[in-house]
Amino acid sequence: MFSWLSNAWRVPELRRRVLFTALILAIYRLGSWLPAPGVNSSQIQQYFNGKGGTVLGLLNLFSGSALSRFSIFALGIMPYVTASIILQLLTVVIPTLEQLQKEGEAGMAKINQYTRYLTVGLAAAQSTGYAFLFRRSGALTHNNGRLVLIILTLTAGTTVLMWMGELITKRGVGNGISLLIFASILATAPAGISAWVNGGPMEKLFFPLIALGIIVAVVFIQEGQRRIPLQYAKRMVGRPSSSPRRSWRSPRRSRSSSRRRRASSTRTSCPGTRATCCSRAR
Repeated sequence: MFSWLSNAWRVPELRRRVLFTALILAIYRLGSWLPAPGVNSSQIQQYFNGKGGTVLGLLNLFSGSALSRFSIFALGIMPYVTASIILQLLTVVIPTLEQLQKEGEAGMAKINQYTRYLTVGLAAAQSTGYAFLFRRSGALTHNNGRLVLIILTLTAGTTVLMWMGELITKRGVGNGISLLIFASILATAPAGISAWVNGGPMEKLFFPLIALGIIVAVVFIQEGQRRIPLQYAKRMVGRPSSSPRRSWRSPRRSRSSSRRRRASSTRTSCPGTRATCCSRAR
């Protein structure tokens, strides 16, 4: 593997793409530490204490802990992922979108444009919800004008992240949106490793086994194939004839996309959020 990386580094085009991707990811991580105008990050972090198993904790994970700091990239790239899922579902319901999907590259470009517009709308709605949630909890003590500035900043941050993801896809190594999400999750890895090292003997023993079991199960389900036998009939072409042939077709067992898996993981954290809200209401 290291020899392959060294050979790839010698190619000027690949080297430029890798360096460009690293630069974009570095800018993303830098923006995750810059708080929104007038936000006290320590108060927001105190509000997030003990919310690891809720929806807010999961969204904070996907944002690389930027949401707990309420930085300019606090929303992360999740509004774009949500908009993509909504557009994929609407293509089955709305005939116009279904027709655009069948038109090929031009139709997909139009759908991508709709996805960008929907992303801006979802980012504005989500940032408004976060601003009023933190204000109601006492983490934000600003007037309405400052809240509007915070909402505009978070919406603009999501728009910039969407643009950065497209830059990585076009000028970098590709899969820009997935790389941004991977960088966000990887940013929380040191805290997880530190908690594992400082944990008890049971945690040190069972956590690697559980993690290894999950990886093996995911790879087995994702890469599993179902072999379907195909029998071709004997053909007569003049005097010579071809004997019957037998081959196999191997479709994947699991065809779920990463966006659907992220949506399902969000739904699984909803019970913890409901329990937290009910305990606070009591």
